Amino acid sequence: MNQPTPYRPAETAGTLHYPTPIPAPAPMMPVQPGRIPAVQTIVLPDGRVVTGYAIDPAKPEPVTVKPPVSRAAVNIALGGVGFAAVCGGLLMLTTFIAALTALITQLIILAAVIFGGFIAVQLFAGSGGGTTVNIRKAVIKRNHFHT
Repeated sequence: MNQPTPYRPAETAGTLHYPTPIPAPAPMMPVQPGRIPAVQTIVLPDGRVVTGYAIDPAKPEPVTVKPPVSRAAVNIALGGVGFAAVCGGLLMLTTFIAALTALITQLIILAAVIFGGFIAVQLFAGSGGGTTVNIRKAVIKRNHFHT
């Protein structure tokens, strides 16, 4: 059987490292203000006296002048103007499309009338040099055409 090996002592196990202490920070030195504030004494109504430095009140940021009309209202108004301009343009566009459709329809009708008139003149013109075909009574017997 295998016997467990005894642990070696710490001296022979390897190098032992000890933690390095962090040096304490330098003591904080009080810094004097740029000017020494005035000492103020106040007597309260019950007779106690309070002495201390006067504190300058905090100065609020200057108030910006608001425009008489909000920016959102201006944007809404501009959107309304743009919408009105688009509606007028769409109305003109639909009118233009309707007029163009009527023009195309009239051109088609004109072409049909001219072409039809040309055909009618050809059909009903007098026999001036045209080919005349006389059709006689024909008999068809057993899929054969007899004249």
